[in-house]
Amino acid sequence: MLPEVWGWLRRRTSCAGDWPLGDVMAAKGQTTVSVVLPARDERDTVGDIVGTIRRELGGLVDELVVIDSRSSDDTALVAARAGAVVHAQDEILPHLKPLDGKGEALWKSLAVTSGDVVVFADADLRNFRSSMIFGLLGPLLADPSVVYAKGCYDRPLNGAPAGGGRVTELVARPLINLHWPELAGFVQPLAGEYAGRRSALERVPFLTGYGVELGLLIDLLELAGLDAFAQVDLGTREHRPQSTEALGRMASQIMLAAWSRLQRQGKIQSCHEPSVRLSQFRRGLDGHDVTVRDIGIGERPPMITIAA
Repeated sequence: MLPEVWGWLRRRTSCAGDWPLGDVMAAKGQTTVSVVLPARDERDTVGDIVGTIRRELGGLVDELVVIDSRSSDDTALVAARAGAVVHAQDEILPHLKPLDGKGEALWKSLAVTSGDVVVFADADLRNFRSSMIFGLLGPLLADPSVVYAKGCYDRPLNGAPAGGGRVTELVARPLINLHWPELAGFVQPLAGEYAGRRSALERVPFLTGYGVELGLLIDLLELAGLDAFAQVDLGTREHRPQSTEALGRMASQIMLAAWSRLQRQGKIQSCHEPSVRLSQFRRGLDGHDVTVRDIGIGERPPMITIAA
């Protein structure tokens, strides 16, 4: 690890317990805060998350928004009944051709929120704690030089205290250490819980698939530098486990995200365009059945260009 990354880890890493809610409230001042939950078919968890934020963080959070990403269940209704403002992803900026993926929901949320600081959290979290929100806000509200705070945590898997985050360990971390070693100090670079200043988030593009978190780290590093980042240990994060096939699709999109940034930064010279088709196999009655899926990703421009 680079010496400057070791120094950053010592200076900029804290835990949620270092930011008591009362202190975070006192540091808020006139800063406005928006919390955004991108959600697709998360009726079982989104209501509890929204309810906890409303009940425990009412004086800290000015806006609580759920972006419903084409749910086939009643996620939107559950979220609204719990107290969130709900927007359908495809109804935001309707003059633009709709794109797919989590990054699209996050990017569009910037068009329907107004907070000076925006907190993103996944809507499939189990045993959600409000400290996952105010812990991320602590560094941003206490220090104006911090523009982006990323959560980290343990990832239980199948009853074991660790073992989750397989895509991180097998794909994202090797890519980061190979090509962006300044980011090697992030424990969970793909974490879905993070917060940033609107002034920075609106000045970077958003990838539309599961590579959005990696893209934001790389682009915000280029925009603001490593010392503008903070990392907060949020304890343990539990969510619905993904199938191996789903993890494969996520890994593919993260590799495409890395490819796009390597090209943009002139770190590779491309002699071909990577395929956006992924073939996956599963044993059937007569051998192996193949499923071919489109894993291509898009990109939205900085929101500030849309607002203008």
